[in-house]
Amino acid sequence: MRKRRLDEKVEEAREAALEVLLHNDRGPCDGLPRTAGWGYPEPYTRDLLIASLGILAHGHERLVTSLRRVLRTLAENQTPLGHIPSLVHDPGDLGASDTTPLFLMALACYRKAVGEPRFLAGAARKALAWMAYQSPDQGGLVAQQPTSDWRDEHWVLGYGLYVNALYCAGLALHGEEERARQIARLLNRHEILGEVKPRHVREGLVVPHQPYYALWSYKIMHDDRFDLLGNSLAILTGIASRERARHLVAWIESRCAALRKSGELAVDLPPCLFPYMQPRDTDWRERYDRFNKPGEYHNGGVWPFICGFYVAALVAAGRTALAEKKLLALAGLVKPARQASVAFGFNEWFKAQDGIPMGQDWQTWSAAMFLYASACVEQARTPFFAEIRVHSCYS
Repeated sequence: MRKRRLDEKVEEAREAALEVLLHNDRGPCDGLPRTAGWGYPEPYTRDLLIASLGILAHGHERLVTSLRRVLRTLAENQTPLGHIPSLVHDPGDLGASDTTPLFLMALACYRKAVGEPRFLAGAARKALAWMAYQSPDQGGLVAQQPTSDWRDEHWVLGYGLYVNALYCAGLALHGEEERARQIARLLNRHEILGEVKPRHVREGLVVPHQPYYALWSYKIMHDDRFDLLGNSLAILTGIASRERARHLVAWIESRCAALRKSGELAVDLPPCLFPYMQPRDTDWRERYDRFNKPGEYHNGGVWPFICGFYVAALVAAGRTALAEKKLLALAGLVKPARQASVAFGFNEWFKAQDGIPMGQDWQTWSAAMFLYASACVEQARTPFFAEIRVHSCYS
């Protein structure tokens, strides 16, 4: 496979990302990886499983071996019903909506990378069963409680885009193509608008007259704000058709240009959510004034790990030149540190309006998703997702 030559600044950031992951490889909790270099010593499940994409795309032997231990430990701490805990080493830390589909995704990718198609087969069966029971109407889409996915300060109710796109990916990667198609078909239905839900009509996440998918929907309730992570996964998995993906990318770039013009975005990368929730909005919650202000954290902060998914989605959509440009912008974004004296901070998140780092430095998933994004641009393909997207006929 012929590889593209990456910009020197990207190569420099890639070497720094590997340094971060090796530094974080062993922490104080049973020797499992740290979530961040100094701020988060705990092995948070979702962070480490998202990081699996970059680790496996790079192939560093020590990190791949460490990932195997993470997966084994999660399987050992899995509940009898199949749920995956939120902390790798703590079977009592439960309740996350995204840890189990992330386990399915990471396990399938690990199996493919190392050539062990039956690794942790029992844990995979239990996880698939758990996810099937998360569908309230048994239609296929899974529902979630507020603040139960990666956004602990943002209410996502019912059928969320991010968790269902993850689940669709997990099913497809485990060979459950028909179940994956059913979820994708349902996601591609239009939202239910109006005050009454017609009988036998299921919710969908297609926003009328827009190319993107809504944040969430449940019965007559919905949130049409744009979720960058969920929509990037929709492109990566093939939930979004190639045509929809092209329109979606153009829409994102157009809206981000408008945000920059209005002073609401200072960097050449998209925020995790927009439009930002404001105190006057009906979905604003009192806590947001302290923890989730407009353009910050889950309310429009710029997250490097999500930008890594966006770069991968650009490659999947055939926008390779734009993907190279955004990867270079990401290499610049991950340079500033908030507190640590390091050449590359790989900070957790940045304030949208000024691009200042606001989270923890040397964040594992920030570094790992930079590795994955750079692998996608270098190879002009999206490892692990390319196969399921090529064979998809979801929309």
